[in-house]
Amino acid sequence: MKKSILFILAFWAYTLCALAETPVFQPVSVKKMDFEKNSKTFERLMKRAAQKDFDYNTLTEEEQSIYNETKDSYWDVIGGACSWYCAGGPSSVTASSQLKPQGAVNYKASNAHDLSYRTAWVEGVAGYGIGEYLTYSFKGGDPRITTIIVVNGYVKSGKAFKENSRVKKLKVYKDDKPIAILDLKDIMGEQRFEIGTLGDNTPGSPDWKLKFEIMEVYKGDKYDDTALSEIYFNGIDVHCLVKGTKITMADGSEKDIEEIKEGDEVLSYTTSNTTGKSTVKAIAQKNHTDFVTYRFKSGRSLTCTLDHPLFSPKFGWVSCDPEKSKLYKGFVNVGTVKIGTYILQSDGSDDQITAIEKGKKEQPSYTITELSDKHIGFFANGVCVGTEGLK
Repeated sequence: MKKSILFILAFWAYTLCALAETPVFQPVSVKKMDFEKNSKTFERLMKRAAQKDFDYNTLTEEEQSIYNETKDSYWDVIGGACSWYCAGGPSSVTASSQLKPQGAVNYKASNAHDLSYRTAWVEGVAGYGIGEYLTYSFKGGDPRITTIIVVNGYVKSGKAFKENSRVKKLKVYKDDKPIAILDLKDIMGEQRFEIGTLGDNTPGSPDWKLKFEIMEVYKGDKYDDTALSEIYFNGIDVHCLVKGTKITMADGSEKDIEEIKEGDEVLSYTTSNTTGKSTVKAIAQKNHTDFVTYRFKSGRSLTCTLDHPLFSPKFGWVSCDPEKSKLYKGFVNVGTVKIGTYILQSDGSDDQITAIEKGKKEQPSYTITELSDKHIGFFANGVCVGTEGLK
């Protein structure tokens, strides 16, 4: 009996020590999502948009937010426009266990990273699955991770969410070393965590892994089974402007983005809200498959990635992915770009966005990551865009 008590005390002492050494992270943002309701609204808006008399400005603010999702279905996690996944993402996802299929419905590990809210991984052991885990494998040299996004529970319906157990605490390991504990809220939606920059984008660097282990759960109303709908990522090292994009130089001439070199002088946008000239200090290049194209009232267009900030005289910096844009130097407050937003042009005028379109074609893309004199903007196809220097 004494040995048993001593063992239990030693076990709890070890557990408390491990908890103390592993930092606990709260979500930096929580986005509640009514998937059933919003998916129906999305489908209705897509049908309306196909009509000739469709007027975006007649939509409510909530409808505009749903309509602006650049994807084919509301159940899609990632839209057709470019994201970190253009050049990043895990090579495989495995699990310590998974619940047996029920008819045509399965609960396999890959469901936690199929980029669909509709499916879920459900652990397959007796009880609440404490200690069960998912393992994500990554290739060395791929873009680095800065954000982990968790969609907790089984969110295909409110009923499924409540009946099944959800994760309360999720322990994160990098190459089997504990690095963080994610303190999850009991909500349907997305929870974003920032625990540092993970990975190594140096060519030839070794492959690596992230493991997510269930530590504690919110108990389901009906089932012990613990579910996770999605764990996916955002990050850096995915760059921005397609080959052939014209950059406005300091002397007013234009030069293709792929021809820009360190030391070139470009027309720049300053932190004091004026234009000037600045020297290019750093550039970057990466291949992509998916892009977003902004079309303007003047006939201009610009093709870039979701996170590339554009400058609006009325709203300040805006992009399709504000949370990711905020990772770059100088971009603390970034709003969401919409159809109808006015963007600053190289001649000092404002031009209105009339369309935001998605497209697929693998091609190289480029960006300026640093300018001299702390300037954070330059002009691409005459449109004011931001640099992408990591904080």
